[in-house]
Amino acid sequence: MASYIVEERGCPNTLEYKLYYKNGKGQYISPFHDIPIYADPNKNVFNMVVEVPRWTNAKMEIATKEPLNPIKQDVKKGKLRYVANVFPHKGYIWNYGAIPQTWEEPAHKDEHTGCGGDNDPIDICDIGSKVCSRGEVIQVKVLGTLALIDEGETDWKVIAINIEDPEAANYNNIEDVRKFKPGYLESTVDWFRRYKVPDGKPENQFAFNGEFKDRVFAINVIKSTHDYWRNLVTKKTDGGGIDCTNTTLKDSPFTCSQAAAEAIVKAAPACGAANQIPTEVDKWFYGQKQ
Repeated sequence: MASYIVEERGCPNTLEYKLYYKNGKGQYISPFHDIPIYADPNKNVFNMVVEVPRWTNAKMEIATKEPLNPIKQDVKKGKLRYVANVFPHKGYIWNYGAIPQTWEEPAHKDEHTGCGGDNDPIDICDIGSKVCSRGEVIQVKVLGTLALIDEGETDWKVIAINIEDPEAANYNNIEDVRKFKPGYLESTVDWFRRYKVPDGKPENQFAFNGEFKDRVFAINVIKSTHDYWRNLVTKKTDGGGIDCTNTTLKDSPFTCSQAAAEAIVKAAPACGAANQIPTEVDKWFYGQKQ
């Protein structure tokens, strides 16, 4: 199994904080472009880049518009973004992240949702019992997907389980989650519906009336986003502001040398002591369920 190392730059809980990636050979890579989509293509086991560990609030994400796409915290109006605790949930209720080498293309109108993609790698929720570390790369079994419509964009939320979870063998499709973790899927819909309400935004909508689609459907969606990504990094599609800098892709015009990659990382501030997380991040938001 491939191993990956993260290198912190900047002080945690500041605008400068970033996580850069190295592969097992110690080479700098992009988690978006250089980590393979598959851990095992024969078994449909996918790699997942963990951006947000379960129970935490900092909205960390792959920086798609920066060279080497480090993980950094989302910023709104100049301030670091934290997801509110919408009662009864505490932060994110799964390990949350992205599948590498996927891209939800804005110009492609999805046949099921009628909306274009959200311009990011496809999102994925790991329901395993282990609380992962930020930046960890885990291998997951896909179980199904939810089609969130976020401000007019298709934003797939893939449901999966870490293959190293002690109970992973029990989970092979979305109905197994309903069987072995009763209430979890309903809570997942509730979380995605209401997580932006504390910011003054309306509740999110869903395709398929908020019903989860099964494993086969989810895998087909992932494969299509991999095709859009492939067109992106080979310059068959204009990605706008997406940065496709990578260090390992043989057929990409955006591939750079290790020296150039190292210069990108070293230009970022050195890692230092963490800032305090604002106390209001621990507040609860008691919104009305619709």
